[in-house]
Amino acid sequence: MESTALSLTVFASALAVAVPFYAWRERGRTYAIFAGVILALAFPASLVVAGRVAQTFPDAATAIHATCALALAVGAGHLASLVRARLRPRWFRWGVSIPGMTMIAAGALTFPVLLALLPVQAAAWALGAELPAWLLALEVAPACVALLSVPTSLRLRREVVRIALGGSADEGDLSLRRVPVARRGARSAAGATSRSDRALRLVQITDPHLGPWQPIHRLRDRVAALLTHDPDLVLLTGDFLTMESRGTPGALEAALAPLRDVPGRCFAVFGNHDHEAPEEVRSGLEANGVRLLVDEEAWADTAVGPVQILGSDWVRRDPGAHLETLLARYPRRDDHLRLLLLHDPAGFPAVASGEVDLTLSGHTHGGQLGLLSMGIDWTVLSRTRWPDHGLFARGRNRLYVHRGTGFYGFPLRVGVPGEASLLEIVAPQQT
Repeated sequence: MESTALSLTVFASALAVAVPFYAWRERGRTYAIFAGVILALAFPASLVVAGRVAQTFPDAATAIHATCALALAVGAGHLASLVRARLRPRWFRWGVSIPGMTMIAAGALTFPVLLALLPVQAAAWALGAELPAWLLALEVAPACVALLSVPTSLRLRREVVRIALGGSADEGDLSLRRVPVARRGARSAAGATSRSDRALRLVQITDPHLGPWQPIHRLRDRVAALLTHDPDLVLLTGDFLTMESRGTPGALEAALAPLRDVPGRCFAVFGNHDHEAPEEVRSGLEANGVRLLVDEEAWADTAVGPVQILGSDWVRRDPGAHLETLLARYPRRDDHLRLLLLHDPAGFPAVASGEVDLTLSGHTHGGQLGLLSMGIDWTVLSRTRWPDHGLFARGRNRLYVHRGTGFYGFPLRVGVPGEASLLEIVAPQQT
């Protein structure tokens, strides 16, 4: 068993050196450093856990080490494939990319757990005692969580979300606070198409991140399903691509093709990742009749009245001042509902009360790691400056943070499902 474990360590070390070296030579220093850091987090943790499991079940040690070697190989293979990134065929996605990213996520999630358990291990060794059985369970738990997160990462939760706009009674409260919303399942479009309440019906598409977890056909099908709700407006709030789809010209155009059936209703803004390939995103949107708003306004006539739409570009520095300038340049239009498309919700507190009726954002992927699947409204972003998901209020302004139509592959959606929702926007008296 010791020789097998040694061989596994040598194999992992060779991969951890070879992939960054190949990346440095063929793609450059930045990606090589990224790949090296990811492997440095995932591989050691995987080796430690595989060794502990093999010690506990010595009769299965060879199979355990072989399984770990295969996991290490597909993880390294996925990172190596990104050196020449492009969308891959189905067999590669299911044989390399998805299992590879799952392995990397499992290792990365295990790493901090192992660090936290080091004092327990040190105490057991110092006392000459055997490691307790529960310690192994805790060490293996992150890998189990990663495996269980694969279905969560592949599926979206279909919902109808009813959002009440703020009224004059909210004017004085300028704290950022979470506001409950009414959510119901959307098993069929027919159950959500009544217009008796004259609610404005919005479909938001955000962070689709076209890539291994969301190939062209899957995003196209999801967009088509959302359009069966017959929305008044389709609003896209950025981060359309990944490294793979940036390397595949025309992929976004093909994935968003259903939007051609709703001309004049679709508006979009850039997210942070879109600035890595702005022309590819721009052409993909324009080919499908989506108007890209780069710090500009648009307006639309809908069945429930006119709507003014402001689109804020993503900026790295001083987003608050950027927003203030944008809102001052395009004042509120009389008798128009005023919407703001803002990829990163962190800038929302800079919007003065009453300046915008509803801001739509994404960027956070709903927190991506949390307990929402268990019915607990907590994510790793709950205590940060980023509103993570759902509806927030500040004065009369409302902010809706969409959990995302997709996600970027690392570290999977752990307990936070993506979202395919119809938003019903109503005045307070209609609720």
